[in-house]
Amino acid sequence: MFDEAAFIKKSVDELKKLEGKAVIAVSGGVDSTVVAKIGSMALGKNLIAVYVDTGLMRIGESLRVSKIFEKMDLKFLKVDAKEEFLKELKGVSNPEKKRKIIGRLFIKIFERIAEKEGAKYLLQGTIAPDWIESGGGLRDTIKSHHNVGGLPLNIKLKIIEPLRDLYKDEVRKLARFLNLKVAESQPFPGPGLAVRIIGEVTEERLDIIRKACNIVEEEIDKEVKKGMEKPWQYFAVLLPVKSVGIHGDARAYGYTIAIRSVDSIDAMTASFTKLPYSLLEKISIRITDEIKNVNRVVYDITNKPPATIEWE
Repeated sequence: MFDEAAFIKKSVDELKKLEGKAVIAVSGGVDSTVVAKIGSMALGKNLIAVYVDTGLMRIGESLRVSKIFEKMDLKFLKVDAKEEFLKELKGVSNPEKKRKIIGRLFIKIFERIAEKEGAKYLLQGTIAPDWIESGGGLRDTIKSHHNVGGLPLNIKLKIIEPLRDLYKDEVRKLARFLNLKVAESQPFPGPGLAVRIIGEVTEERLDIIRKACNIVEEEIDKEVKKGMEKPWQYFAVLLPVKSVGIHGDARAYGYTIAIRSVDSIDAMTASFTKLPYSLLEKISIRITDEIKNVNRVVYDITNKPPATIEWE
């Protein structure tokens, strides 16, 4: 049986052995927040939490993340790197290439800050599904997670991953034990909305998917407050196809949004959520009414496997 107290004590004791400062990559998700909390217990202000605003984030993400880490006993830095990320992603459609570009840029930023702060280590919230899906050895590469398979070969920092052998359900147990508000938050991919846009990432497409994801989250969260069981993860995906529709009495030629909602325990397998038709209709109406250039909404009813949870 998983012993949260014993795991935390062991992790804190190990981190206390580090000589000097460490940088931790934080996103506001449950994995990196748990590592940040454990790291702060061991290193205090010698731990520098770095949140990179890639421009690929959801509505209100940066403010929410800042509030989480400004309350912890560590040094918190926010980096605005939107222009840098969008420039590197311009013209890129291949999902593996996207992930590797994002992983490389993250490391570049962390190394830059580490050099300035005099840090030698990089803490990450890597968990078991990240490195399992990233391949290596006899494992096939399902997709290169930005914090594993997306990393460049030559890294100046020593990477430390306290949660590497844990699954999401165990990490959530740690978060609850540590009284972290993010314990029940749904996962959000490290590459952000870049992997919820099928094809090239552009300002227009980011605006569309940002609004669509927000609508999906708002409507499902409303039903959860009324008593519906909360799905594991739920979001929108922007497809690279357009179709004919009608807006008012005029012909429209717009994008298609796919809604994805799944139930899981450890993220290794998942089943699509049987959302009520009435809820799906509300989401569809809001998306097509509120987002310009979208005139069709579909629902993804694929389990994992054969699909993965995120589309890219």
